[in-house]
Amino acid sequence: MTYLIGSERATISAGRKFRELLNAPGILRLPGAHNGQAALQARDAGFDALYLSGAAMTASMGLPDLGIITVDQVTFFIKQIVHASNLPLLVDGDTGYGETLNVMNMVRAFEDVGAGAVHLEDQLLPKKCGHLNDKKLATPHDMAMKVSAARKAARDIVVVARTDAAASEGMDGAVARAKLYIEAGADAIFPEALTNAEMFREFARRMPGVKLLANMTEFGRTPFYTASEFEDMGYSMVIWPVSSLRVANKAQADLYETIMRDGGTEAMLSRMQTREELYKTLRYHDYEALDKSIVETVLPSVDA
Repeated sequence: MTYLIGSERATISAGRKFRELLNAPGILRLPGAHNGQAALQARDAGFDALYLSGAAMTASMGLPDLGIITVDQVTFFIKQIVHASNLPLLVDGDTGYGETLNVMNMVRAFEDVGAGAVHLEDQLLPKKCGHLNDKKLATPHDMAMKVSAARKAARDIVVVARTDAAASEGMDGAVARAKLYIEAGADAIFPEALTNAEMFREFARRMPGVKLLANMTEFGRTPFYTASEFEDMGYSMVIWPVSSLRVANKAQADLYETIMRDGGTEAMLSRMQTREELYKTLRYHDYEALDKSIVETVLPSVDA
């Protein structure tokens, strides 16, 4: 399957497909995919939908997650992931790239290039990773206005409202904000940086009937839980936002250290994706088959 064949693309919008998955039994597992190759590998592993993290995007560009990328830069990532995987994608919309009209522009831009869902957070710029300290929050009213703007701009795209309030306003503040965001038009709520199972359970108890998203990021404030454990706590979605990037970055660092030390890559061969594995993941021969003028590639007998 390649994205060049129209009949093999989804016949319903990404937003409607994402909503169908969200409403299906069980928890929707959304691994982070920071580029098209990662998206292909996640699909081949059996996942039905994906997540695009702002932190992973910016890190892959050599930038910190401080809200300094643009809508157009994000749409580049959305397009490559959607083209590669043909899966519905939840996209990190940060703070909406501005105020009301900027939020509406973001939603339209993301939906037009194939995003199935977007989440919007109640931090102020310069924003931080939700698991860091001293985050500055918008007022509940101002965030509700952004959620309402996102809802107005949406056709089918699912709107998820994230609140970072638990750390500074406690559970009461986070729940109050979440209820206001649902009233403003959010389809689901993302309570960020909860620190134990009881917090996750309490938030779910106090938001009956609302679709909830859990963030299972590594090296943050949330202990490790499995998808099944989050489901038992009352959550409908779980993301692993930066995991693919962390693993890839660690492997790349090891590679460069090996080349510097050894003057070559032979010691890393067992950890590399082979040429055959890469071409299989890319559906290389499927693309070749679309143009009979291309001579079919024959792999070298010794991988290079």
